[in-house]
Amino acid sequence: VDRVSLSAPKGKIVGLLGPNGAGKTSTLRMILGITTPDSGSLSIFGKAPGRSVQRRIGYLPEERGLYRRMTARDTVIYFAKLKGMSARKARARADELLDDLGLGYAKDRRIEALSKGMAQKVQLITAIAHEPELVILDEPFSGLDPINQNELEAAIRGLAAAGTTVLFSTHTMSHAERLCDSFVILVKGRKAFD
Repeated sequence: VDRVSLSAPKGKIVGLLGPNGAGKTSTLRMILGITTPDSGSLSIFGKAPGRSVQRRIGYLPEERGLYRRMTARDTVIYFAKLKGMSARKARARADELLDDLGLGYAKDRRIEALSKGMAQKVQLITAIAHEPELVILDEPFSGLDPINQNELEAAIRGLAAAGTTVLFSTHTMSHAERLCDSFVILVKGRKAFD
């Protein structure tokens, strides 16, 4: 990317739009501290990206990665504990979120037995279980049917309504139009519109 500048205020939904290869994922990876920019600066909660802010961020990567032999509930508990949540609180939060997203009946099923849409909801839950202040979603609607897309949109709206900042990438304008308070369009690594 080249001189991309954006801000994501508290409790707002901000979209990164653009075609494949536009720089959306690269931008998100820099925000997360996975890659380092060659120049410029980043500030998350007034600090540089890295360990000092990681527990305050939830991330749903474009490349999904769940342990196929774990149950949905155990998966959520595992990721919540990785982010510093106690085992007791992680169990309660897993049950709460699985119920909220209509997966309570499947909490004891292994990930490999879930449909793609169900597994994607579990992946979203792993990103938000520890109650982050910033949630970054990389192409969260990819491969979902319309019903699951609507449920995911409702979940994203609920996060923002509760004061969580949401930053998500998409190449579908309709998702941005329905969800975003603001959005940035990237083209060939540059900001074309904000």
